[in-house]
Amino acid sequence: MKTIKDVFADFRKALNTIYDVNELEAITLLTVSEICHLSKTKIKAFPELELLENKAEELERILNELKTGKPIQYILGKTEFYGLPFFVDESVLIPRPETEELVEWAISSVGSSQFAVGNILDIGTGSGCIAISLKKNLSAVNVSAIDISKAALDTAKRNAKLNNVNIQFIEDDILNSTTHHSPLTTNYSLIISNPPYVTVHDKTQMHINVTDFEPHNALFVPENDPLIFYHAIAGFALTNLSENGFLFFEINESLGKETVKLLTHKRFKNIELRKDMSGRDRMIKAILSSNAE
Repeated sequence: MKTIKDVFADFRKALNTIYDVNELEAITLLTVSEICHLSKTKIKAFPELELLENKAEELERILNELKTGKPIQYILGKTEFYGLPFFVDESVLIPRPETEELVEWAISSVGSSQFAVGNILDIGTGSGCIAISLKKNLSAVNVSAIDISKAALDTAKRNAKLNNVNIQFIEDDILNSTTHHSPLTTNYSLIISNPPYVTVHDKTQMHINVTDFEPHNALFVPENDPLIFYHAIAGFALTNLSENGFLFFEINESLGKETVKLLTHKRFKNIELRKDMSGRDRMIKAILSSNAE
């Protein structure tokens, strides 16, 4: 019978050209834990543990999918973000740790004043990970979220139900938005977005598990207009964000200065560019001033 040690050896042999050593270890550990219902501690402590035949077969099936480059999160149909469970499929981006940092920044910025914040809008919600995490941690606020993709919104609604939060989901395109005329847009105190920002040049340097599987409409922007969504969202914020309201963005690490410049021209104030855990320019906070235009 196959042991845990055998499974790790099989995964290393089959996937060593796709993932680096640390990623491979993490993926294998997660997969064995999920399929065999074993804690990661037990997996590491008992590598000679023999697996039931049906579990070994299931692990082999997953390995074959992983060899195509398909992300483990899509294969398992779930992931974790900011300590919460989320369903994911190929209609939504897989939530990433860098975005958790953006959420943490927003929550800490609101802090104890959440009762005064009132309304939050998440633009391009995808799986709903940002909106749901904010609502879960700032229960006093009202949270709305928009996305152009009905399939993504269906996934986000499932995740809101999974996490027992009430979110107003809206199908809309921020680049050609009817949301400007919605009663939901009256006076947001905080607008947050992780919009598409990957250029064609960036794409050439990305892993196939992103470029071949994750939704392109949530990733890519025109090479000649990489800040198209930031222009649109900042413009939307000028008329739908309350005075001294917060605007948060996740950004392309190569375009931090350009994004700051864009917001400066639109008369936002207290603009702060922050690096992520890897030391890359990854997120921005700005405040809407009274004379913004």
